[in-house]
Amino acid sequence: MSALRFITPNLILPGGIWLLGDQLLAENGIRGLILDVDNTIVGEHDLEPCPEAKEWLDRMRQSFPIWLISNNFSDRRIQTIARNFDLPYRSRAGKPSRRVVRQALEAMAFEPAQVAMVGDRLFTDTLVGNRLGLFTVLVQPPHGVSSRSRSVIIRGWEIWLAQRSGVKI
Repeated sequence: MSALRFITPNLILPGGIWLLGDQLLAENGIRGLILDVDNTIVGEHDLEPCPEAKEWLDRMRQSFPIWLISNNFSDRRIQTIARNFDLPYRSRAGKPSRRVVRQALEAMAFEPAQVAMVGDRLFTDTLVGNRLGLFTVLVQPPHGVSSRSRSVIIRGWEIWLAQRSGVKI
């Protein structure tokens, strides 16, 4: 089996996180969500999600336990975002390290296949999710994120490299 399976998401959305429906999640046996923060639910410097992402989060947290897991070093920033939605969180996660994601899985008390890891990056979010056996979802950054931001440039490079290696994205 190829190592490329670790950077191949189970699902690729053509837009933002708000396109991920609860019916699709239920069809795949998903009972919990672990979400990346920067460029997944908010822009990398924002404290508030765009209206579509905010509405999605408000709706989804009624049906699914949700954890926010971020590599961002600003605990205060990630805490502010998490508190706005009354969600548990961890910053400084060091993804693709599995340690922090395992802690969220243990707190949710679900099997890995019952949890979706949703994020915008292949080599952090998708990689850690696949290493743990989670259902992985790759999303586009939310509205207003500059294509010149460092994170978006790195994301583009990751996708280009994965495609050149044979990953269907």
